[in-house]
Amino acid sequence: MIATYKPYILNFKKASGTSRGILKAKETWFIVLNDQGKIGIGECGMFKGLSCDDTPDFESKLQWACEYIDLGLDVLLDELVAFPSIQFGLEMAFKSLSSDSGFDLFPSEFTNGHASIPINGLIWMGSEDFMKSQITEKLNAGFNCIKMKIGAIDFVTELNLLKSIRKEFSASDIELRVDANGAFSPDEALEKLKRLSEFDLHSIEQPIKQGLWENMAQLCENTPLAIALDEELIGVFSNNKKKKLLESINPQYIILKPTLVGGFRGSQNWIDLADQQQIGWWITSALESNIGLNAIAQWTYMLNNDLPQGLGTGSLFTNNFDSPLVVKNGTLRYEKHTSWNFNI
Repeated sequence: MIATYKPYILNFKKASGTSRGILKAKETWFIVLNDQGKIGIGECGMFKGLSCDDTPDFESKLQWACEYIDLGLDVLLDELVAFPSIQFGLEMAFKSLSSDSGFDLFPSEFTNGHASIPINGLIWMGSEDFMKSQITEKLNAGFNCIKMKIGAIDFVTELNLLKSIRKEFSASDIELRVDANGAFSPDEALEKLKRLSEFDLHSIEQPIKQGLWENMAQLCENTPLAIALDEELIGVFSNNKKKKLLESINPQYIILKPTLVGGFRGSQNWIDLADQQQIGWWITSALESNIGLNAIAQWTYMLNNDLPQGLGTGSLFTNNFDSPLVVKNGTLRYEKHTSWNFNI
């Protein structure tokens, strides 16, 4: 078997705002396996500034994985624990290699086009007018769950946006989630959560930055609004530390980005531990191309989780790859009559 890798730059249609800054482009890497002419494709979507494998030796580790591909998937995954995006790219590539088409990694009613996955509509940070226009667009597109990123503009403005939504749509009409990306300080977080809770929100992701276990535990114990851990899970590798984190903080939810937490295997480990503590969870993509999104979506469908998932980001880029993945009426669907066009 021969393995190679190649970088690829995904360009945003519009600059997208987060509490970490404005995103205009996203670098990703593809692993291509060739086993006597049969091809397998995986995506290592390391997220600069966020992934724990955003290190100077990332690309040399990727090269090493390709050189030693004959060690087999299990050995490679064990050797690359500190490089979750490479782990996921390898899992994806081996799954692709073993599939008939190279793209149907987990054949199901979803890949047959007979079932869909409910997803949230993502509202990016920006001016009040820009955020309002996105909200209107998502509502008109049939979404009944909206996730709004907060923490970059004035908090009162953000509250007013939420208030304007609730004036027209009750919690039974539209489920609202917010994502602070760790933007609140520990001292102000509880008061802000109280104000946010006035708008019947489903949950808030990562209200304070990761690593502050004691502060986060106090928030989760006293919050009037369900808290979902996101960045908090990044860089936590061992089963014992994962268990300790969940037991110490005891959040209402965790959010799993396979690219950031070790792919299918790493995500399933978190799910098993969360289920033991009756902690809810859902799956989210992390700005992968349609190659990575496809793998995450197909795997997510197999988990039978009824909550809206965070899987609708494939349409953000100008140079994404044509795929059967489409967003319709607030769901992600797989339209089999549409062909893949993967060319790098």
